[in-house]
Amino acid sequence: MDIFIQQLINGITVGAVYAMVALGYTMVFGIIQLINVAHGDVVMFGAMVAFSIIHALSGAGLPPLFVVTIATACAIPVCMLLGFAMERVAYRPLRNAPRLASLITAIGVSIILQHFALIIWSRNPLAFPQIIAVESFHIGEATITNVQLGMIGISTLIMTGLALLVYRTRLGAAMRATAQNAPIAGLMGIDANHVIAMTFVIGAGLAAIAGVMVANYYGIAHYTMGANLGLKAFCAAVLGGIGNLPGAMLGGVLLGVVEALGAGYIGDLTNNVFGSNYQDVFAFIVLILVLVFRPSGLLGERVGDRA
Repeated sequence: MDIFIQQLINGITVGAVYAMVALGYTMVFGIIQLINVAHGDVVMFGAMVAFSIIHALSGAGLPPLFVVTIATACAIPVCMLLGFAMERVAYRPLRNAPRLASLITAIGVSIILQHFALIIWSRNPLAFPQIIAVESFHIGEATITNVQLGMIGISTLIMTGLALLVYRTRLGAAMRATAQNAPIAGLMGIDANHVIAMTFVIGAGLAAIAGVMVANYYGIAHYTMGANLGLKAFCAAVLGGIGNLPGAMLGGVLLGVVEALGAGYIGDLTNNVFGSNYQDVFAFIVLILVLVFRPSGLLGERVGDRA
């Protein structure tokens, strides 16, 4: 039972991050039917920018929490600007093109961002400064740290805020109307270009926060770190139902829990021959099973292609 509780805590922690990144995928797909492959690299940029700020302020004698807050506050607008530029330069001109063209463009943007980060921060893994003292709290034999509690709490607050934004504000109503039918929404006075750009900006802001949390949790940042994270977050979005916000949240948490439980129990049964070294496999096994038995996802609905 102690192993189950510990792995559940680890899974919810990582799953909260998956959920935040998955929201970026599902928001964009829900509105313009685009799989933004480069979204994971926006997460990486958020982590890298935060690394630079924390490294610059590490010797200033400032409180650790304040330093991390400043670093996150700097990473968010950088990633938002990056998301806006991606939409305006790479995706908007291809909005009416075949979907394959947009997908290839997204892959190209991902490669460009990775190499741009390589030029700035080098190809070597960067040790993310661990300036926040880790404190452990015991639940029986299981342990949860203040960093994990912070990640879960911040993710919950942000996801709640996003849900309120989408379902309780004029911008959210415009986003939902554009997702339903952009031309008709335009006739109702909604600027579809502005709504789509804001969707990219909001998703990029969430990606920045997720990047800081991931880098701080694992203590490392690398220019390719967004590829695997983004792929698993996309699996989470598909698991919950691509284009469905509650589905992305549910899918992220479930995927994190499945990974953690699989790594913990299989690693324990095989004397750690498998387990954590193969935890990435569980994400894609789940994706395959969902695509086979419920292609629309856990909370998704079957819809026809738009005319």
